[in-house]
Amino acid sequence: MSSKTASSSKGTFQPDSDVHITYEDQQKINIFAKHNAKLEDLREELKGKQNDLKNLEEASDEIELFDEDEQIPFLLGEVFISHNLPKTQELLTDAKEKKKKEIKEIESKCKELGDIIGDLKSQLYGRFGSHIYLENDED
Repeated sequence: MSSKTASSSKGTFQPDSDVHITYEDQQKINIFAKHNAKLEDLREELKGKQNDLKNLEEASDEIELFDEDEQIPFLLGEVFISHNLPKTQELLTDAKEKKKKEIKEIESKCKELGDIIGDLKSQLYGRFGSHIYLENDED
């Protein structure tokens, strides 16, 4: 009967099993958590920048229907400034290029953090196995 109990407990989590966490392990866990939170923040920022770029592209498409000498209000900071069509198109093109550059920078940072997180995950899973959970629910 005891052999049946021993065989049925293999492969299941045993809450009383000892998992020793060293200072270095705790530091890796903390670094992982910090980088993971930063990655989530960057992903949210990226969504916002992509939405801004989409809005700029839609605005650029819309103003093509305007007359050449019609004054078009353009938001600069917190103030609207009126310009003619060519000047507004130029401002929109500059704003789109700036936004694309910002998006590329954020994507680059996300990739760097993803690489660091992947390395930490492999180290921590190698050390703790199924005793640690490092996955995002939304990934």
